Amino acid sequence: MTAAERAGEAENALRTRHFRRVWGVPSTVLARSGWPADPGQRVHWHWNYWWQAHVLDCLVDAQLRAPSEERAGLIARYARSIKLRNFGRWTNEYYDDMAWLGLALERARRLVDLECSPALDAIAAELRSGWTEDAGGGIWWRKNDQFKNAPANGPAAILHARLGDLVRARELFSWMDSRLVDPETGLVWDGLRVDTGELVKHIYTYCQGVFLGTCLELSEVDAAARTISAVAEHCAPGGVLRAQGGGDGGLFAGILARYLALAALRLEGPAAGVARELVLASADACYGNAAAGPGGPVFGPVWTEGASCSPPPGDSARDLSVQVGGWMLLEAAATLE
Repeated sequence: MTAAERAGEAENALRTRHFRRVWGVPSTVLARSGWPADPGQRVHWHWNYWWQAHVLDCLVDAQLRAPSEERAGLIARYARSIKLRNFGRWTNEYYDDMAWLGLALERARRLVDLECSPALDAIAAELRSGWTEDAGGGIWWRKNDQFKNAPANGPAAILHARLGDLVRARELFSWMDSRLVDPETGLVWDGLRVDTGELVKHIYTYCQGVFLGTCLELSEVDAAARTISAVAEHCAPGGVLRAQGGGDGGLFAGILARYLALAALRLEGPAAGVARELVLASADACYGNAAAGPGGPVFGPVWTEGASCSPPPGDSARDLSVQVGGWMLLEAAATLE
C-alpha cells in the first residue's frame, strides 16, 4: 500500500467516526473529541479549539494529496463551524491555540483558495499584541499569564513568516533560540516562567517541531539541522518518534512529523535524510500497529505498540488528538513518497 493510500484510510476513519454536525445545524461539521463518544462529546459540548485547528490543517493536507470539490467544500464548512462553536469568535485566550488556527487558515487560503482574510487579520492582531519585552521578548502562552513558551512562540513565528512579517518572526526565533535551547543537547525546552525566572525544561516533541518549523521559514539551516539531530538522538527510540500520551499530548509527535517532512523536502544533505527516515519509520510503525475500526485504522497513542479496535473507557486512544496525530503523520509521509 502506498503512503498516500494509508493517509486516505486515516482521513476516512476520522471522517467516519468523528465528523458530525454542530448542534444539528445544517451545513456544519466538527470532529467529536472522542470515539466512542460520550454524551458531552456527541453534542460537541466537550471540544478543544486547537485540536479542531489541526483537523482543518489535515483536511488541507488531504486536499493537496487528492483534490476534490467535495473536500474543498468541507474545508470551508469546517472553518465556519469552528467559529460557530467558538460562539462567533475566531480568537480565544490562548496564543498557541490562535496561532494553530491561523496556520491552518493561512494554508487553506493559500493552497485551496479559502477566503478567510478577516479571520487571519484578527488572529495576527492578537498574536502581535501578545509580544512584550518581559524576559527579553517573546509572546505569552495565554492572556493574563506569566509563562512564555515554545508552543506559543513557535507557531506564531511560523504564521508571522508566512504572512510576510519576517521581522516579528525573526524576533520570536531569536527569543526561543537564546532562551529555550539546551546548549548541551540542542533540544528545545518547554518555556520560561517570567515572574520567577524559572526555566521549565520539560522535553516535548511538540516544542522540537515548532522550533524546526520556525527555522525552516527563516532559512536557519544550521539551527534546523541541530534540531533534527537532537530529535534523532533523544526523541526517537528505535527511529520512531516518541509518544507523549493522550489529551493534548496525542498531537505532539504528529506536529513534529509535519515539520520533519517539510525539512526533508526543503533541506539538503544529511539532515534532510535523517528527517525523512524519522517520518517514514514512524509512519510504518503507526500504521503497522493500528487496529481495524469503523471507516479505517484506529491508532494507538504509542506508535510502536498495538492499538485496540475498541478502546475501553479511559484509554487515550479514544481521544481525537491521538487519531489526528496518526493522520497527520501519514499525510506527512505521503508528501515524501
